[in-house]
Amino acid sequence: MPRQDNLSGSNSEDSDPSVFFLTGIPGLEAMHLWISIPFCSVFTVGLLGNCTLLYVIKTEPSLHQPMYYFLTMLAVINLVVPTTIMPKLLSIFWFNSREISFTGCLVQMFFLYSFASMESCVLVAMAFDRYVAICNPLRYATILTNSVIAKIGLAAFTRAVLLTSPVLFLLRRLPFCQSHIISHSFCEHMAVVKLACASTNLNNIYGIFISLFINGLDLTLISLSYVRILRTVFSLASKEEQLKAFSTCVSHFCAISMAYTPMVVTTIIHRFGHQVAPHVHILMANIYFLLPPMMNPIVYGVKTKQIRDKVLLLFQGKNF
Repeated sequence: MPRQDNLSGSNSEDSDPSVFFLTGIPGLEAMHLWISIPFCSVFTVGLLGNCTLLYVIKTEPSLHQPMYYFLTMLAVINLVVPTTIMPKLLSIFWFNSREISFTGCLVQMFFLYSFASMESCVLVAMAFDRYVAICNPLRYATILTNSVIAKIGLAAFTRAVLLTSPVLFLLRRLPFCQSHIISHSFCEHMAVVKLACASTNLNNIYGIFISLFINGLDLTLISLSYVRILRTVFSLASKEEQLKAFSTCVSHFCAISMAYTPMVVTTIIHRFGHQVAPHVHILMANIYFLLPPMMNPIVYGVKTKQIRDKVLLLFQGKNF
């Protein structure tokens, strides 16, 4: 098989510390071309959906509100994250182009993890937006001003950069004197760390700390927001008011579920599923980064009347 020859031939270049080789989906190399079809479809739908969402929010004055500013941030993140990994992944699937420089690997890792961290922070901000809208509706406009929204966005970016940068510095200090074949479809942190021929305890500890800090803190804040929201909703007099209040949170709750469910499943499989095949781990990791960017614009487009109506008008206008 030419794929195997290429991969085995790459061992002769393992002495070059600046070059690494991605394997794609280990164990499923013969099916790479077929696997690329759903991957490319999901990627394309995500790009079109998020670009459409950004255009609709920009051109529709009624959507120039805090909730949709946060949605704009989420859409931008949902464009960057899959674009960070998919071009290289598709080049592996279609052209067997596995080579990636160590610098390119670090750049991919930085964008992937920093923007994933920003996504989590934006979801917290959106939970806060729903909390203010439901629990303090009369102060909504005074609390969530454009200045406050900009500061939240800056805080999300700053936190992401400050927490992700040490990962890169810790990796750069490691010597890679053995195999340079990364058993993954992208430069996943632990897959690269495993190739080092020195102690990686600090890398492992920091990776676990970042995962627990970001996911633990953000999920706690989201949960606290929804506890307060539920208390307020259940205190409303009529069922109609309760349903109306709940309906404003459905899209955000779906976004949270899509962002955190694959992450939780991936973590459980990674920590406890030692008998699970490697390709399952890698497929789940890709789903974690590709599924939410595709589904978020669909969910918000279906559940938000202003967005739905604007999209329908947009496509109807093209038909005439």
